[in-house]
Amino acid sequence: MISAHKKIFAALFLSIFCSVTGVGIVVPLLPVYASKIGSTGIYIGLVFGAFSLSRTAFLPYFGRQSDIRGRKPFIVIGLFAYALVSVAFILSTSVESLIGIRFVQGIASAMIMPVAQAYLGDITVEGSEGLTMGLFNMAMFLGLSLGPVAGGVIYEKISLDAAFIGMGILSTAAFLSSLLLLPSVHSEKAAFRHVIRPTLKMLITNKLLMSLFMLRFAHTACIGIIWAFLPVYASQSFNMGSSAIGTLVMLGILVSGVLQAPMGWLADRFSKQALSAIGGLIVGITIFLFQWADGFWDMFWISVGFGFGGGMLTPSIMALAIIWGNRLEGMGAVMSLMTMAHSLGMLVGSVGAGWMMDVIDLKYAFGSGGVLMLVCSLVFLLPGYKNAMSRPVPDHVPGHPID
Repeated sequence: MISAHKKIFAALFLSIFCSVTGVGIVVPLLPVYASKIGSTGIYIGLVFGAFSLSRTAFLPYFGRQSDIRGRKPFIVIGLFAYALVSVAFILSTSVESLIGIRFVQGIASAMIMPVAQAYLGDITVEGSEGLTMGLFNMAMFLGLSLGPVAGGVIYEKISLDAAFIGMGILSTAAFLSSLLLLPSVHSEKAAFRHVIRPTLKMLITNKLLMSLFMLRFAHTACIGIIWAFLPVYASQSFNMGSSAIGTLVMLGILVSGVLQAPMGWLADRFSKQALSAIGGLIVGITIFLFQWADGFWDMFWISVGFGFGGGMLTPSIMALAIIWGNRLEGMGAVMSLMTMAHSLGMLVGSVGAGWMMDVIDLKYAFGSGGVLMLVCSLVFLLPGYKNAMSRPVPDHVPGHPID
């Protein structure tokens, strides 16, 4: 990357690291808090599902608008909203209010992560998509791994409100970083380009993009199950404290984060399709094993394996998304599609696991996630994807210049 691009990368990395660490402090504590105030499994699932529902609804709009109007305004406004959400969490007194706050937080999130990823895609040099996304993903994964541990310690030593304040401080730091360090929108590649932008309908009719979507969806459904219900499962079945639970949630994220850069480097030199599918198979096998765990150390090693698979899978998927975004001249739209897969996966995973907790048995939710992940990984290995990437984009598709 040239010097100016390195500065943009550093600003995006810092903003996402701060904001995601803040969210990581709070999110693993929400299901335990909701459970203590008498919420059923379905309500706990809705605390997570409301976020995914609103984010999914607004992603197509914000992604496409960032292709037209530029990236910075959406990132800045979204991060400022995150800071306000932390105050709302402190004022919350019921599970219904938690659901409402998470709904608003989902709207703000739709303005941040996919647009930041699209900005990164705009400045990525061809042939380094995997490494660039791997390095950037470290901000997210390392932030999420540090957050749960910090949140557990703050909750035990101080209070839940202190954890919300921590989120607010970090979100404010992220807002100021993006506001002050990102260049003017007029210097962005995305803004003011006279091209036909791809619509959501055009993207979802692309079978190869949808296979990428489904793999991303399955992976985040598994993450949704773990984030929303591993704390409840560990607490109820093994009487674990919040620090031990935070450690388990942190492990998978930390391992994934550490592997992002080396696996991204590997994805630039070998088949991104194969690495994505193999990582998905590892994720599917490991989450399936949670239902047979017999205590902390079983869950410890399963979480490590889950993180390893995710570390292989994520940079390869996102590198392919950058390639498609460049081909279609709709980086924001493509990244929003990938984030929609993330949101829907979190929604289906968390709400589905909540239903299973109430109706069947919570441990079987982990097995169900494993089956979904294995199926989508095997489908992604079907031939045709690599050949399609080498075909030129016809002149009539979105992305073809009109001037």
